[in-house]
Formats: sequence, C-alpha cells, structure tokens
Amino acid sequence: MNSLIGLSNTMLTIAFIFYCVATILFFVAVTGKSFRNRTPEEQSRRGRFAYAAAVIGFLAHAVFIGIRWYVGGHIPTSNMFEFMQFLGFAMTLAFLGIYLIYRIPLIGAFVMPFSVLIVSYAAVFPREITPLIPALQSYWLQIHVTTAALGEGAFAVGFAGGLMYLLRTLDPNEKSKSASWLEFVMWVICTLVAFIVLVFSFQLAGYQATFKAPFQMSTGQVVDSQVKYHMPAIVGPKDGTLETTDKMKPWFEAPGFMKGNQAARKFNTLIWSVAGGTLLYGAARLALRRRISGVVGRWVQDLEPDLVDEISYRAIAIGFPIFTLGALIFAMIWAHEAWGRFWGWDPKEVWALITWLFYSAYLHLRLSRGWQGKRSAWMAVIGFIIVMFNLVFVNLVISGLHSYA
Repeated sequence: MNSLIGLSNTMLTIAFIFYCVATILFFVAVTGKSFRNRTPEEQSRRGRFAYAAAVIGFLAHAVFIGIRWYVGGHIPTSNMFEFMQFLGFAMTLAFLGIYLIYRIPLIGAFVMPFSVLIVSYAAVFPREITPLIPALQSYWLQIHVTTAALGEGAFAVGFAGGLMYLLRTLDPNEKSKSASWLEFVMWVICTLVAFIVLVFSFQLAGYQATFKAPFQMSTGQVVDSQVKYHMPAIVGPKDGTLETTDKMKPWFEAPGFMKGNQAARKFNTLIWSVAGGTLLYGAARLALRRRISGVVGRWVQDLEPDLVDEISYRAIAIGFPIFTLGALIFAMIWAHEAWGRFWGWDPKEVWALITWLFYSAYLHLRLSRGWQGKRSAWMAVIGFIIVMFNLVFVNLVISGLHSYA
C-alpha cells in the first residue's frame, strides 16, 4: 500500500513538472525567443508542443487521482490538499477542451500558470490519506465537490478570457478607473503568488511557533488551547503566551471580535500574504518601470477582442450549470443527509451562493441586456476573484462547519 501511495505522489510530481513545462512553452509560443520567427505558423507549432506537455501532465494527474482513490476508498476531494489538486486538474481539463476549439496559445499562457499555482498551493497542506469523518462519509459529498470543482475550472478559463480582453482593449497609460482596477487585479494575482510562495517556503524551512491561549467554547466554558503558527507571528492570539521562546514575538494581539482558537493564526497568514504580494508587485513595477498590465498587454495585441470575449462567455456558460449542480443542489442534498438541514448559512454555503448569484447575473445581463465587451469581461474577472476568495480566505480565515478542510 505504501508503494502505491509513493507512486501516486510521484505521478503528481510528474504532472506538476509537465504543467510547468507547458506554461513555459506556451509563454515561448506567445513571445518567441526570436521575434523574427514569430509568425502564426511558428506560434501554432510551438503551441502544439505546449499542448502535448499539458496533456501528459493531465494524464499523470489522472493516474494520481485514480491511485489515491483506490487506496483511500473515496475520490480524493475530502481535504484541502485533495480538493486543491483536484481543482488544478479541473482547470487543466477545462483548458484542454477549450483549446481544441480555438487553438490559441495565449489561452494556455494565461490558464496553465493558474493550474501550476493551484497545485503548488495544494502542496502546502498535509497529504496523508486519512479516514473520512462521519459527516463526510457520503457519496453525495464526492459528487458535490467534484462537480463544484469542475465548474470552477471552467470559470478559470472564463477569467483568463476576460482578463485577456481587458488587457487587449484598455490603455494601461490612460488615467482611468478601468486601467487602475486592471492594475489592482495584477496586485491580487501577485498576492496569491506571494501567499503560496511564503507558505511553501516556511513549510520547507520547518518553521513552527506554539502559543497557549484561552479559548471560549460554544458552551461558554473557557479552556486553554494550543495554537501552532507556521509563519512568524506578526499578530498573536488574544491573551496568548508564546511557548517556543526562540521564535519571533508577535507585534500585537488579534482583535477581540475575532472568534475561534485559530482566528489569530489565520489573520497572521493574511497579513503576510498582503505584505508579500505588495512587495512582489512593487518589485515588479520597479523592474519593469511601468504598469504590469501594460507589459502583459503587449502579448495580446494580435488577438481579436470579439473572439476572446466569446471564449470567456463560452467557458462560463459551460461551467455555470455544472457549478449549480455541484455547489448548490448536490451540496444541499449532502447537507441534509449529514446535518439534517438543506441550508444553514455556514460561511462556505453563503459564499457559494454569492458566487452562484454573481455568475447568474453575468449570464442574465449578457443574454437579456446585451452586456458584452468590457462589462462582460470585468464580470468574468471579478467572478473568479470571488471564487478564489472563497477558496483561500473563507477556507482558511472564517470558521464554520467546513473548517474540517
């Protein structure tokens, strides 16, 4: 059994390597090391090599999922490591399908980096195969999570299309709200990258600081709890005591309104991510000496805006019914089976509903009000930011019934 687990981890590593290779090859296909050879035929040839690398990575990823499913007895989507790697798998699947229709290497240059980031993000969580807790022992959970992830994978392609449209049509040098908001999106992406790099780096370094802090249970009883930090503590638990004295002391304590014995640790992670993202963004701006959106926008100038708009819409139109089934309908059936109610206003449930309502508004406004072009592209970008907020912030910062993740 251990040999199978080792094989599955090896297959995931191979998938990650080929995803990285595909990302680089798509980037080369778009920019070209020799601009004199940057013809549509040359781009198409390089794009085929990149697509082949993505397919190999996808197949290795599928083998990883299959082996882990066999060993664990359930589809690997029951914790943060399993769900995030499956989301990377779903993003790649959605991209491979869309690429077969349009065959535009730029799509890969925008989508594949997110697959790499998501699989990297998964690696920061414990990857041990553990038995399911009673609330998760239901096939409805597996159906709910997999379909929700597949829908979100399609939304990622819609986001890439919307972002490409904005980069193609907006002038980064223009002093307008749209150009400023587009640069803000670049900062959000930098923050996500910084979060993954920081968590992964401190994990590799084996950093751990332990606090002892009072925690009020739902019954009102106050008990001592142990809180383990895996990043240096900028903010410590309320009334907490640092037990590992060789580690950095916190600069201040978490506000009293933050509930839960892990609230301070999660808030500390958020602070590190925002600070790291800001530094990364600032370094990029200094190195490039211009807005990041202006540099990236040069890659997409040969694209037809209407075609990119169509790609974004088609991806979201495919992902929306899948997400509706997985994140709402199947989720409510499972919630009734696990907790005896269809809806409980859990933070994860609320943000799934917000995501669904937002994409419902996107489709309604596009089909009935003719919202196309920039307005549609902005909604595609904002919608996926909501998805990532749900996956990262809600999962790690806000306590709820889904905190088992």
